[in-house]
Amino acid sequence: MNDWLLRSHEASRRLAYAGTFVISSGGTMSSAKVWHVREGNQQMERVENLSGAPRATFRYNDQVVTFMPDQKLVRSETRETMGLFPDLLQSADHRIADFYKVRREGVDRVAGFDSDVVVLVPKDSIRFGYRVWTEQKRGLVVKLQTLDASGRVLEQAAFSELQIDAPIRMSQLVEMMGKVEGYRVEKSPLFKTAASAEGWSMKAPVAGFKAMNCYKRPAVVTGGTPRNEALQCIFSDGLASVSVFMEPFERQRHEKESALSLGATQTLTRQMGDFWVTVMGEVPMTTLRLFANNLERRK
Repeated sequence: MNDWLLRSHEASRRLAYAGTFVISSGGTMSSAKVWHVREGNQQMERVENLSGAPRATFRYNDQVVTFMPDQKLVRSETRETMGLFPDLLQSADHRIADFYKVRREGVDRVAGFDSDVVVLVPKDSIRFGYRVWTEQKRGLVVKLQTLDASGRVLEQAAFSELQIDAPIRMSQLVEMMGKVEGYRVEKSPLFKTAASAEGWSMKAPVAGFKAMNCYKRPAVVTGGTPRNEALQCIFSDGLASVSVFMEPFERQRHEKESALSLGATQTLTRQMGDFWVTVMGEVPMTTLRLFANNLERRK
C-alpha cells in the first residue's frame, strides 16, 4: 500500500502536466485549469478558476501567490501546501496501513488514460474512505472520490482533460507570477511555531493523526480592518487532514457556535474561554469533536 501511495505522490510532484479538473461537492460543481512543472528540486504550478470568481493561484515551492482580478488584489504568503488534487498523500507516514485497508476494483478510463481503481477503506469511524483512479504507466491520480461510511460519494475531483509530459517551462510561470502591475499586493506573514509554544496542547491524541505544522498569523490591519492574531495547527493521518484555528474571541464577529457540512468538508466552531476555536477537515464531524474536546489552553 505504501509503495502505491508513494508512487502516486511522486508522480504528482515529478511530472509536468496540464489539464482541467472538475470538483463536485455538496451539490455544487466547480472547475479549474492546472499547469504543473518541476525542474530539479524546484516545483511550480498555476491553478486558474474556471467557475465562480476569477482567481489564479501560483505555488512556487512554499510561496503561494493568489491573483484576484475583480478586486485588483494579489495576496502573497509563505506556507507549505498539503493534499491538493492530484496529490493524494499528505505525509509519507508508514502507519497509513494501520488505519486504511486497500481493495482493488479493476481498471477504468479517465480523461483518455487507462487507470487502476483502488478503494481505501477506513478501519474505524473517524475518517472517510477514498476511491482513487491512478494512470497506469506513471501513477498520477486522475480521479478521486471521498466516501462516507456507507460508500456514498461526498466529493469528487477528476480530470476532464489532461496532458502528461506537457511542454511547460518554469520560467514562463515565474514570469506570469511576477506580473503584479496594476494590483495591490498584500503580504500575509505566517510564522512557523508549535502549539505548545503558543500555550496550547492536546489532552489526548486523536488516533492516527499527527501534528504536521503550526502557523501564527500576527495581528495586522487589512484593508483598514484590524485582524487579531490567529494560530493554525494542522494534523494528518497521511491522507486526511484537520486544521485547528485559535483566535481571540470577538463578540461582534463570533456570534454563534456551529457545526456545518459541505460535501466532505466539515466545520465546527465553539468558544473556549477567551478564544474562538474553528476545527475544519475532510473527516466525519465526530472526529472534529474529538479534536475540539481534547484541545486545552495551558496559559
